[in-house]
Amino acid sequence: MTNQNKTIPNGRWKHIIPPAILVYIVAFIDRTNIGFAIAGGMDKSLGMTATVTGLVAGIFFIGYLFLQIPGGRIAERGSAKKFVTWTILAWGGLTVLSGFAQNTTQILIIRFFIGVAEGGVWPAILTIIGHWFPREERGRANAFFMMNAPIASIITGPLSGWILATYSWRYVFILEGLLALLLMFIWLPFISDYPKEARWITREEKDYLESKLRKEQKELNADYTGKVPLSIVLSNIDLWKLIAIYFCYQTGIYGFVLWFPTLLKALTHTGMIETGMLSAIPYIATAMGLYFFAKLSDRTMNRKLYTALPMMGFAFCLVLSVQFKSIIWVSFAFLVLCGFFLLAANGVFWTIPSMLFPGDMAATSLGIINIAGGLGGFLGPYMFGFLTSEFSTDIGIYSLVIILMTGFFITLLLPARIGNSGKKSRRNLFPDIFRGR
Repeated sequence: MTNQNKTIPNGRWKHIIPPAILVYIVAFIDRTNIGFAIAGGMDKSLGMTATVTGLVAGIFFIGYLFLQIPGGRIAERGSAKKFVTWTILAWGGLTVLSGFAQNTTQILIIRFFIGVAEGGVWPAILTIIGHWFPREERGRANAFFMMNAPIASIITGPLSGWILATYSWRYVFILEGLLALLLMFIWLPFISDYPKEARWITREEKDYLESKLRKEQKELNADYTGKVPLSIVLSNIDLWKLIAIYFCYQTGIYGFVLWFPTLLKALTHTGMIETGMLSAIPYIATAMGLYFFAKLSDRTMNRKLYTALPMMGFAFCLVLSVQFKSIIWVSFAFLVLCGFFLLAANGVFWTIPSMLFPGDMAATSLGIINIAGGLGGFLGPYMFGFLTSEFSTDIGIYSLVIILMTGFFITLLLPARIGNSGKKSRRNLFPDIFRGR
């Protein structure tokens, strides 16, 4: 998988990335299957308005805030492996419990605590990846890990559609929640927090990783080594730029993802099985977009450009899907293109904290940034539901477009070194603003 070090064993790609992907596939299924439950009649069964439905879809992300900073710090200072193990058991059990909710209050409470349970997993797994993959591999490593979302979405659509057609919305939660418990048989035997703890690793690969990663930390910052106070982390202006970018990006992503089944059903006038099958197509494009932009980013080391472009492309395709909604399959084609750009910036974006901050500070920043993502994940579905209820679906979509473009312009303000690696590329013909010069 690495071009620069073909003689170095690559066991890390086989042992670390697949279990991380599988864990978050199930997490993403249990997080977003509520969109299919809503389209399958949960809102009518529990007597929810469009505004309340948006609140139920989004409240997960309020709970999601609580373990963001602890998750990153536990991963850097303790054991991410043990931390993630307990959270898997918690969110799986709570997802099953969602299938037994009898009213809006119960589902709101359960969804909130599923968010709490899943909250620290993202920064914990990203920290593990940072312990296992050097800088020139990290964009692709992040992108492969983040393919969990499109893979989960490809699975969730047909699976949830079939469950809804065969049983009811309650079994969407019960059956898909049980999948989490099976993760123990994969997560525990495969994952190690550091190369030095892995039994399967060769001495050559271990020595290479430890020397490479140690050199990176020395190059980052000599002023802050060891534990960095939270006040120092929060005083960094670049961190606040990353917070704003990720907030905008996640608002757009989850506003789209959690309402997509409903939008698709209304656009195509099909049943739940057909809606489920059609909903998988954009996420095939999502996997392609993730790898495409991560590969370009690792080759050029221009993190600014390949974080900004997907947000702009996503916003542009959303606009066109509205403009051509009278022609069903043209509109659907632009929704598929939305899928290509949907998560394409994620793998690139998450390489940036470790480029700007040293180890402990970077780990803490992961949680802080993801808090902003959680807030965006709450705002997107709720805002879309509210604007759709009060005005129209088109207004809801245009609100996501405005927020995505705000994130695009803030990305242009990132430091010069994020857009300029010093590498020359004949294919990199984009304006200097993306390189920071």
